[in-house]
Amino acid sequence: MKTRWAIAVLGVAALAAVTISTQMPWLFKPEVVMVESPATARADAAAEPGGSLTCPADAKPANYNFTMKDHLGNDVALSSFKGKVLLIDFWATWCGPCKVEIPHFIEFQNQYGKDGLQIVGITVDDTAEKVTPYITDMKMNYPVLLGLGHDDVQEAYGPIVGIPVSVLVSRDGKICATHTGLTGKDVFEREIKALL
Repeated sequence: MKTRWAIAVLGVAALAAVTISTQMPWLFKPEVVMVESPATARADAAAEPGGSLTCPADAKPANYNFTMKDHLGNDVALSSFKGKVLLIDFWATWCGPCKVEIPHFIEFQNQYGKDGLQIVGITVDDTAEKVTPYITDMKMNYPVLLGLGHDDVQEAYGPIVGIPVSVLVSRDGKICATHTGLTGKDVFEREIKALL
């Protein structure tokens, strides 16, 4: 009996280690690397705002063919954000790491919104009644859409196996970076500056 429990514990620990290393690569790498060509490193271009950095050559196109309700009941089409650098944040009110990242997104929207950045939050399982006071308390200054019942959106930008998940889309509609789990403010800011 003890042997079975030991094997089960080792199995769970191994699964956790694999999950953390694949779903939260930021724990093991100093930054996510986006390159303009296989031979060009991201760090040099990202150091300067408006550098010539682009998405990886095999970047997947973003799917803008979704319309969702915001927390006030208005229809919001993702296509209305075409042409902007778009950071889509999949989150929930109960998510601790989400609460850490949201103030960074508020700051980015204030600082870079005039330059063409648009942050969009998509709650994965909250109702309008639950999310509206949260938005007010956090002073969120960007659109928050209700993703409950919109698994198709999560599939289009995922797979979403945990939250937060943040997807960075270039002005020309390419998914340039995806972050699962708590991601550093500096990582987001380098990527945003490089795409603006």
